[in-house]
Amino acid sequence: MQENNVTDVVEFVLLGFQGGPQLRISLLCLLFVLFCLTICGNLLIITLVSTSKNLHTPMYFFISQLSINDILLPLNIVPNMLHILLNNGGTITYIGCMTQFLFFASFEMFECLLLTVMSYDRYVAICNPLRYTIIMTSGYCVRLVAISWLVGFSCAFSDTLTISRLKFCGHNIIDHLFCDFLPLREISCSDTFPLKLQVYLLSIPLSIIPVTLIVICYVNIVRAILRISSNISRQKAFSTCSSHLIVVFIYFLTLFSVYVLPTSGQSSDMNKILSLLYTVFTPLFNPIIYSLRNKDIKKAVQQNIQKYVQSVVIFS
Repeated sequence: MQENNVTDVVEFVLLGFQGGPQLRISLLCLLFVLFCLTICGNLLIITLVSTSKNLHTPMYFFISQLSINDILLPLNIVPNMLHILLNNGGTITYIGCMTQFLFFASFEMFECLLLTVMSYDRYVAICNPLRYTIIMTSGYCVRLVAISWLVGFSCAFSDTLTISRLKFCGHNIIDHLFCDFLPLREISCSDTFPLKLQVYLLSIPLSIIPVTLIVICYVNIVRAILRISSNISRQKAFSTCSSHLIVVFIYFLTLFSVYVLPTSGQSSDMNKILSLLYTVFTPLFNPIIYSLRNKDIKKAVQQNIQKYVQSVVIFS
């Protein structure tokens, strides 16, 4: 009977947010609006970078890659999350659960590595400006992004294989919004030590090392900026880094609050809210931060609006 229970789990039940119909419908509408804004905002960034010649630089290439990731991550999580809210819970197949976790982990790890690459780009631009165009060539930038995708997917695939070996003994109710590492580990009846060991040996260093590299880059950037004699040049240098620093701070703060800080004293609803921060809100904030604090993007938006108005006038 126990062996049958081990192999009988072919689907999981995701509880989502349990509550009254009014609460769930309100949350459903809010998440749907945020999801639409996230997709539109990041599509706008991608369109501007690809069509505006003044944005054809390494920094904006990396920003467009971040926007692509910020579209793929919500697409992987939010539609099923909305379905769960609408029906006060929902099911997902075992294969679907593993697939969702694979892509979710890939997107999260890629963003972690991409933010590190973007910090390196700012480091070269400010600390070694004369060699910036020689170092940050288009081919080199593409290779950095490709390596980030490859490493992120490889690590996520390794974690998914380890999770797929867990036994659940008939326990298939996940008190969460989507298939994630911690909720799956909690309902497993097998020894989770190998999974914990793999996280400490692979996933945590994949977060700690990028944070260390980002800190090193920005320590050198601050030193270089402080040596600039002109106040105007110093403010310009700081402004090019401020948006990226805000994005880095929000991303790693939410990520560490879920996976690094102890969660034993937190309620399941608090864990769900924290999960919403990096799956829904962070992808929405990124294009807003870069567009509101970036003169080049504002200029590109104005130019595209002017072109659109002129074309409408000509055709009318």
